[in-house]
Amino acid sequence: MSKIGFSAQKYIEEQTKYILERIESGGGERLYLEFGGKLVQDKHAMRVLPGFDENAKIKLLQKMKDQAEIIICVYSGDIATSKTRQDFGITYDLEVLRLIDVFRQYDLSINSVVVTRYDGTSPAVEKFLNRLERRGIKTYKHRFTKGYPTDVDTIVSPEGYGANPYIEVTKPLVVVTGPGGGSGKLATSLSQLYHENIRGRKARYAKFETFPIWNIPLKHPVNVAYEAATADLKDVNLIDSFHLEAYGEMAVNYNRDLEVFPVVKRIIEKITGEESEYKSPTDMGVNRAGFGIIDDEVCREAANQEIIRRYIIAECDYKKGKISEDVMERAKLLMDEMNLKVEDRKVVTVARDYAEKKRQENERYNNVVVLALELDDGTVITGRSSRRMVAAAAAVLNAIKHLSGIADGIHLISPNILAEIQKLKTDVLQSEKASLNCEEVLTALTISGATNPSAQVAAEKLKCLRGCRAHCTAILSDKDENTLKSLGIDVTSDPEYITNNLYYS
Repeated sequence: MSKIGFSAQKYIEEQTKYILERIESGGGERLYLEFGGKLVQDKHAMRVLPGFDENAKIKLLQKMKDQAEIIICVYSGDIATSKTRQDFGITYDLEVLRLIDVFRQYDLSINSVVVTRYDGTSPAVEKFLNRLERRGIKTYKHRFTKGYPTDVDTIVSPEGYGANPYIEVTKPLVVVTGPGGGSGKLATSLSQLYHENIRGRKARYAKFETFPIWNIPLKHPVNVAYEAATADLKDVNLIDSFHLEAYGEMAVNYNRDLEVFPVVKRIIEKITGEESEYKSPTDMGVNRAGFGIIDDEVCREAANQEIIRRYIIAECDYKKGKISEDVMERAKLLMDEMNLKVEDRKVVTVARDYAEKKRQENERYNNVVVLALELDDGTVITGRSSRRMVAAAAAVLNAIKHLSGIADGIHLISPNILAEIQKLKTDVLQSEKASLNCEEVLTALTISGATNPSAQVAAEKLKCLRGCRAHCTAILSDKDENTLKSLGIDVTSDPEYITNNLYYS
């Protein structure tokens, strides 16, 4: 898992160089740069391109902070339906707030937040706007663009983009980003181009891309992993026919960009009154990720693991009612296309085999839950649920014991301490569950470290779990899943609930 297949430094150098070239080639015109994918903490890129710095993109922007300001777009429907960012388990409206805080930490200028396709019918959207405005964040409402996508004359008119308020910007580079796909970044960028032109100022548009990577094969696992990550958006990678026709060069893009390119090209030409500088959607993108790959085999294997991971997550999300059956089937189709099986994720087989072994040993283990955790050196550590703690907590304790060279029989936390916490949990806090979750056990471990040297040594090894893979034989509680993610553990689960309870499950 520690093998490196991607050079983060080379990527930042290449990407910075080409962004600056885009700005300079415009002769001083303002550049609206749409950021596809995650601008910060891009964990998908980090998983499929081992060596990728999850914050590479924002570090790049930090170098240009004097020239740049940021507009954040969020689709009103995603707020109304409480759409969740899978990596962090938080809704898109909360992700916008988190992004603002992160951008401020990097000393980047936040211009405003734009709610796109606003229709004024959702109380959740109004609450979100009020929350931002009362904290001093400028907000704008952009409604669905009249005439879009076919009637370019209406789109580029006072009834179309002209109906949107102009977002007041001052810097030469305007970064347009959002919490996820479908946030309305393109429409916001083009609306701004229209308003700049009305004001007698020229402006240009480009797109900062990471996936799909245009200059690697269409069916390269890294590109297929992008399709798996966007199965809910029905994204499909295709050969860019416009690029092939214009340059005789094969390039990979995805269906939404290819479908919208002729419209975008006509809109830009209508706004500027000039022929578009772009002959293909690939031309629009600033994407140098392919040049950062230094070990193709390492990236292929990592991407295959991500395809499996996405399918397992889809199975659980379907069980939870979060996605439709066709999304899960799409994820399975990609697995089959790449000839992959769930069991190719090593921790899945280990967790299931250990759970089955315990069940065969004794019928009281029929409801046993097992979590398997693969360490950086390939060693797999297991933990099972008990009356004291959940499987995730047991596996983490066993893993840091192993890393510390502490014998299995030595207690890191006194059983009496665990028993007292359980009493507090059930007798005082009236919890239905007596078993301690992962966060509760780690808190007890940290406190025990004040008087128990073994606990202190083991606790220091928690940071060594970052980047490890894990799998549980039952759906984890939100609390345990978030704790493992905070530790940097890439965890998946079988699509099975521990009990038949609907609320206390």
